[in-house]
Amino acid sequence: MRNKLLSFWNNHPQWHKDAGRIMRFGVTGSLSTGLHYCAYLLALLVFNATISYTIGYGVGLVFNYFMTTHFTFKKQSSKKNAAGFLASHIINYLLEIGLLNLLMHFDFGKQLAGIMTLVMIVPINFLLLRFVFVKLK
Repeated sequence: MRNKLLSFWNNHPQWHKDAGRIMRFGVTGSLSTGLHYCAYLLALLVFNATISYTIGYGVGLVFNYFMTTHFTFKKQSSKKNAAGFLASHIINYLLEIGLLNLLMHFDFGKQLAGIMTLVMIVPINFLLLRFVFVKLK
């Protein structure tokens, strides 16, 4: 099994950069998500779930941009990647709010729906950001 994995890895060098990106994305995403979720929980003390989620999203968004740019994809900040990042996150945000409200509709509760939404959206977010930082250059 080990030899098959090594053979696959050696025969697909285009995956090498993405493997590192995925690991760095995980670190960036974990930190951003933790910040987002903490802000969401704090805001729930005062606001409804949708407004609280939006506040958490905004707090995590600023942190996430700088980490994604400089750490995950190792790029310099620019107007182009900032615009692409913002556009991808508008799409991402709309998907998340829709999913959050769908899960709450099915009685998952505000806290559980918030964490489930964050977990389910990760692969979509990586693909959107990869497009912005790798394909659009």
